[in-house]
Amino acid sequence: MTFDRRKFLGAALATSTAGLVMGAPAIVRAESNKTYQWKMTNAYGPGSPFYVEGPGSPTDFCRKVEAMSGGRMKIQHFAAGELIPALEGFNAVASGVVEMNAGNAYFWAGKIPAAQYFTTVPFGMNTQGMNAWLYHGGGLELWHELYAPKGLIAFPMGNTGVQMTGWFRKPINTVEDLKGLKMRIPGLAGKVYAELGVAVRLLPGGEIFPTLERGVIDAAEFVGPYQDRRLGLQKAAKYYYTTGWHEPTNVTELMINKAAWEGLPEDLQAIVKAAAQACNVESQAWCESVNAEALNDLVDNEGVTAQPLPDTVVARLKEVTEKTLTDMAAADPDTARVHESFMAFRDQHKEWAAVSEKTFLAL
Repeated sequence: MTFDRRKFLGAALATSTAGLVMGAPAIVRAESNKTYQWKMTNAYGPGSPFYVEGPGSPTDFCRKVEAMSGGRMKIQHFAAGELIPALEGFNAVASGVVEMNAGNAYFWAGKIPAAQYFTTVPFGMNTQGMNAWLYHGGGLELWHELYAPKGLIAFPMGNTGVQMTGWFRKPINTVEDLKGLKMRIPGLAGKVYAELGVAVRLLPGGEIFPTLERGVIDAAEFVGPYQDRRLGLQKAAKYYYTTGWHEPTNVTELMINKAAWEGLPEDLQAIVKAAAQACNVESQAWCESVNAEALNDLVDNEGVTAQPLPDTVVARLKEVTEKTLTDMAAADPDTARVHESFMAFRDQHKEWAAVSEKTFLAL
């Protein structure tokens, strides 16, 4: 006696409710066997540590997803310029040309002003506070709400931790020294600098060194000692300032086409989210592990002067930041909602940080 499974299932489905129940496992198995081939573009150039390669990087994320899914989901990664230009990821993902993009949400300020809050906020929260707000303070839900009308969804996928203020060809002693400078600086900090007379430039990472070296710009901010040394910024400027006022944290954004996301089965969605969370932790840990040596090398062997910005300059930057953020919130309802959520959480987090991290760091 032969058994024709297709005929059996077909008859059962046609004649009984029991057939529907019996057919369900086959549907689940078919779904679990389906493979997904996606593409991810990137705002940063080939070989960039953290932003493209290395622990917790986007390519590491792609490997994690493939391994965790048993090969059911494979993501082909393209660094900036390999498939699309550096800052075209938003349009590429929204239109469905690719399913994913790695970058920073503040690159899309011209399309969604409030997106900047999901990368960093000047004088905002550190990485611990930012993660707390995103994962457990309503930040991620707001991010999703803002992106949904554009056909997008996003998750945190990395973090540099606090960043250096940047490189200057001349020393900064007073607020007046900022006036007239041409500076590469993205995000909300760029708006603050602009209020103080700085001519702000938004440049991809690969363009920073040549423009600074040639004097096309007078100052530039990128990340921190390890990443900045790799770009050779110490060869174009010698005054290296810190405080972290402009980027007390910096979130890497995993942007996903919403329709493609909703087409994934729940287990693969869970894998993508888990891989992104893993990279968020690992990338920041890697940054912490390499920056101290790099800073020592810059100072000891490259003739770099590393120091905090003068207190009077920081105080003025803080004043302008508060006004800039308030004005932005007043001009856009979505920004107002995000601003209110972020600041309320920041104020609460500061109370805890004052008796935990701040007290410990003062030892």
